[in-house]
Amino acid sequence: MKISVIGTGYVGLVTGTCLAETGNEVLCIDIDQDKVEQMQKGVVPIYEPHLDVLFERNIKANRLKFSTSLSEGLDHGDIIFLALPTPEDEDGSADLSYVLGVAKDIGKHIKDYKVIVDKSTVPVGTSDKVKATISNETTVEFDVVSNPEFLREGFAVDDFLKPERIVVGSSSDRATKLMEKLYKPFVRSGNPIIIMDERSAELTKYAANSFLATKITFMNEIANFCEKVGADVDKVRVGMGTDSRIGKRFLFPGIGYGGSCFPKDVKALFKSGQDNGYEFDILKSVIKVNDTQKKILMPKIMSHFDSSLKGKTFGIWGLAFKPETDDIREAPSLYMIEELLSQGASLRVFDPEAMSNVQRKLGDKLYYAKNMYDVLEDVDALIICTEWSIFRTPDFNKLKSKMKALNIFDGRNLYDVNDVKSEGFFYASIGRNTEV
Repeated sequence: MKISVIGTGYVGLVTGTCLAETGNEVLCIDIDQDKVEQMQKGVVPIYEPHLDVLFERNIKANRLKFSTSLSEGLDHGDIIFLALPTPEDEDGSADLSYVLGVAKDIGKHIKDYKVIVDKSTVPVGTSDKVKATISNETTVEFDVVSNPEFLREGFAVDDFLKPERIVVGSSSDRATKLMEKLYKPFVRSGNPIIIMDERSAELTKYAANSFLATKITFMNEIANFCEKVGADVDKVRVGMGTDSRIGKRFLFPGIGYGGSCFPKDVKALFKSGQDNGYEFDILKSVIKVNDTQKKILMPKIMSHFDSSLKGKTFGIWGLAFKPETDDIREAPSLYMIEELLSQGASLRVFDPEAMSNVQRKLGDKLYYAKNMYDVLEDVDALIICTEWSIFRTPDFNKLKSKMKALNIFDGRNLYDVNDVKSEGFFYASIGRNTEV
C-alpha cells in the first residue's frame, strides 16, 4: 500500500519506518528542510532502540522516502497519517493548531479519495473538527479515522511491530477495510484490531494514559506514607502486584512521571472534562501529587545538609525522563536541577543519551561528565534520577575513591538498602526508610 505520514516526530517516524518494514511504500513529510535532508542521508533524528536498523534498511530498499511537500504526500498516499504535535496549551488543553492547519491544507490540495488518519493524541471530537476543516475546502470524498498510538518510548519499534491491540475509530466501512488491510501483517498472532467510533477511540488513548499515570501516582503516595509509618514500599509493591486484578507493572515508586505523553494527556483529559461540565477529581489529585513528587528528594537533601547547599557539588545520574530514550520533556531531573541550582549548588551530570538535549536547554549551567564515574569527582552526594541499566551495578569502590562524601539520594530505588549500608554510604530512597 502507499502511505504518507505528515510529521516526522517520535510517533510519525516510528509509524512510517515500521509501516515500510512490512512492504508498504511510505513517504514522510516534514516542513523542516534540514531535518528532511538529514533523513534522506540516513540520519535518524531521534534515539529509539532498533529504529536505526529498520530506518536504514527501508531507505536502501526504496520503501521509505522523505519530502517537505504536502501536495506530494497527498498525491502519493492512499492513507494519510497525521502525526503532528498537540502541545499543552496555557490552560492545559491540547493545542490543535498544527492538526487543523494541516487539515485545511489537505482540503486545498486533495484530488481523490483518501483516508485521513489522526495518529496524534487528540481530544474527543477532534476527528469531527478535522473532517469539517477539510470539507470547508473541498468537495472531494474522504474519510477521517482515529487511530491512536500506544508506543512506549524505548520500546516503540517492538510495540508497533507486535502490538497488544490496535484501536481504529471509524464510521466508514471503506476506511475500516483499508485500515484492517494495512494492519493485518501486525496481528498475525491473534491480537485484536478493535473497531469503534471515532470519539471512543480518541478517549481510549487519554483514558489509558491517565489510568497508568494514576497507578504510578498512587504508588508514589503509598511510598510516601510508608516512610511515615515505617513500612517498606518494595514489600508492599510485591504484595499488591501478585494480585492479578492489579498486576505488577507501573507499581515502582520514584520521583514522578514525565515525558511527552503522561503529563500532557492527563492535563488535557482533565481540561476536556471541565470544558464539558465534568470535574475529574482523581486527575486533579494526580496532577498535584506528581508535581510534588518530582521534587520529593529535596527535603531529604536539604535536611541532610542542614538546609544549606551553597558551595556543595552534586552528581546526577540520569537526565532523560525514563531509560532507553533521549527525551527530556517534563523529566523529573530538570525539576531537581532547577531546585538545586536555585539553592546555590554546583552540578555534574551524566546520561547515556540525553546529554545533548539538556545542554541545548541549560547550556553551561552544568558540568557534562564524560561517563558515569566522571560525575563523581569531589561531589558531596550522588542523586539518581533515571533508572538506566548501567547505574544498577556500580563499582562502589570507584564511588568511594572519587566522592568527597559518601551520600546517595536515590530517586528510583535501584539498590538494596543493606548492600549500600554495608559499603558505608548514607542512602536515602523512596518509601523504604533508607536514611541509614
